[in-house]
Amino acid sequence: MEMLNCKGVRFSLIGISATRTKKLIKVGSQSQRFYRAMTITCCENSPDSASKRHERYQQQPQNVDLPELHPKNKKKPFPVPIKKMLQASRQNKRLAQMRIEKPLEPPKNGLLLPELVPVAYEVLDNWKVLIRGLSELLNVVTVYGCRKCPQVHVGPVGHEIQDCYGSGSQRRNSHHSWVRGTINDVLIPIESYHLFDPFGRRVKHDTRFDFDRIPAIVELCIQAGVDLPQYPSRRRTAPVRMIGKKVIDRGGVVEEPKPHRSEDCVSLLAELDTFSNQQGQSPAPSNVKEHAEMTLKAYCNVRQGVRKLMRKYMVKACGYCSEVHVGPWGHNVKLCGAFKHQWRDGKHGWQDAVVDEVIPLNYVWHVPDPAGPPLRSSLRSFYGKAPAVVELCVQAGAEVPDEYIPMMRTDIVILDSKEARMAA
Repeated sequence: MEMLNCKGVRFSLIGISATRTKKLIKVGSQSQRFYRAMTITCCENSPDSASKRHERYQQQPQNVDLPELHPKNKKKPFPVPIKKMLQASRQNKRLAQMRIEKPLEPPKNGLLLPELVPVAYEVLDNWKVLIRGLSELLNVVTVYGCRKCPQVHVGPVGHEIQDCYGSGSQRRNSHHSWVRGTINDVLIPIESYHLFDPFGRRVKHDTRFDFDRIPAIVELCIQAGVDLPQYPSRRRTAPVRMIGKKVIDRGGVVEEPKPHRSEDCVSLLAELDTFSNQQGQSPAPSNVKEHAEMTLKAYCNVRQGVRKLMRKYMVKACGYCSEVHVGPWGHNVKLCGAFKHQWRDGKHGWQDAVVDEVIPLNYVWHVPDPAGPPLRSSLRSFYGKAPAVVELCVQAGAEVPDEYIPMMRTDIVILDSKEARMAA
């Protein structure tokens, strides 16, 4: 018999024996005899092997649960605990009541961080490689999208798993209605308003057409130090000063340059935007496996670089919909149509964003054998999932990254229908 305590130490019980002992105790002038039961347990302790095994499993688990869909009738959880947010708010309010400036460090005071400028350029270069690589791999690997729901499948044929919740799904018995997909189905486009001065005038509902919409990753790189002539940005030499929530010194007023449309701007958008890289416009790569490895490496580098930038630069996301805004505070555009938007007059519920909101993972079912039969609902408990970009590159010949192996469940043998019924 074995037991595992709370520290991960495994004990092996060898034997248990119970005895009764007599003890003579003198109470006052009379002696009384008490009986006490004693239990002796022999244990064998092996902390080294068990603790190492436990730590190794925590670092690289064999399998993990599939991601759950966030309900539409609930708000997203705050990435920062609410107690820390309230504590920081009370501290800022206390400083504002005493008319003391809020201590701001770069880049929250409008100045750049020199050590993150190379990271921003590296993220932008990898973003270009990722878009170009996906547009070329789509000529080799087939991608399907459902007409009625946002479900996506990567494989030669669409799967037969009955998990469609779109309109008319009851008539189809929850089967999907597959159509040919594009790069926007694999890499979900998340756009943001481009701001010349993030600390300047806010984007209002009536002036929303005066600002360009570009990918949120590109806007984050521009505010982190990347200079693009087509999308200028203000580079401050004096920090921004604030008391509470009020900006008392923006470093002067600088006139915003007028947006210009030229051939250079159009060619730049073709490299940075997924809408300009649809299927069939890029030729198929000569070496598919090498191209898939390069695309997957660029995807991992983009996520890693964006995570570094978001630790310092402020990015806001709506707690109800998929809107993202790069800047110290969100915009005032009233276009939120998510849960209880009538109560907010269409305004977004801004909160701190996480990496998965800027680069959605977009999980799809992992196909163990693309040449085999399509995935079935009766065996869905044996299938794994992976981000659409990872699944596309893996089917093109790339190696599976270690961080995605547990969720893809590559070590599980897919049973036949008869074997599955016998196992159940």
